[in-house]
Amino acid sequence: MGDSRRATGRRGEAIAAEHLAGLGYRILQTNVRTRYGELDIVAREGDVLAFVEVRTRRGSAFGSAEESVTPRKRRRLTELAEAYLQTLPEPPPPCRIDVVVVDLGPGDSVRRVELIRDAV
Repeated sequence: MGDSRRATGRRGEAIAAEHLAGLGYRILQTNVRTRYGELDIVAREGDVLAFVEVRTRRGSAFGSAEESVTPRKRRRLTELAEAYLQTLPEPPPPCRIDVVVVDLGPGDSVRRVELIRDAV
């Protein structure tokens, strides 16, 4: 991944974490590596453990951020969540997979931040 793309991803994840915290989520971990890849954010919302995928876009040339969560990506997110749950010492709490969409404008201005709960 190029430096510019990586920086955009990091910026989107920071914006998403701040947005989630404002909604009452407690951020537990970010950028969690598993054998299947990386979870962007692991958080708690009340009694629910939320695995949050962050999709950041600077324009619509490659489709919307929502469209980038393909069936293949959904399967991968499920695998990532299951791999994470296997590392827990106790039975897992109720879980779900959320997506946060971040659209950036000129100068990294935030055009839109949207949470899609239970996206997978």
